[in-house]
Amino acid sequence: MSSEADILQAKKRIDNGERFAQVAKALSICPSSKQDGGDLGVFKPGELNTAFDRICFNPELAPVGEVVGPFKTHFGWHLFRVDFRTGFSNDDDGKKNQ
Repeated sequence: MSSEADILQAKKRIDNGERFAQVAKALSICPSSKQDGGDLGVFKPGELNTAFDRICFNPELAPVGEVVGPFKTHFGWHLFRVDFRTGFSNDDDGKKNQ
C-alpha cells in the first residue's frame, strides 16, 4: 500500500473479520499480490526483501497465523500473515529443528 492510512484501514478490515486474501485483492498496489490475494508463496531467506526476511523468518515477530504489521519498505506499506514455516516446530517455540 502506498500510505500508512491505507495499510491501517486494511489491518482494521482484517481485524474485523474480513479475510486477508479478500483485503489484499481489494487494496494491494502490487499487481501480483493483488491477483494472488497477498499470497507470496513459499520462499527462502534471501529471496525477497531483507525487511521481509527479518519479519517472516522470526517466529517472535510473526507467529504463524497472526497478521503482523504494518511496516514500511521502499516498496510501500505491508502486512504479513505467515501461514507456515518449514524447519521449525511449534513444540519448541519456533527454534530451528536439528
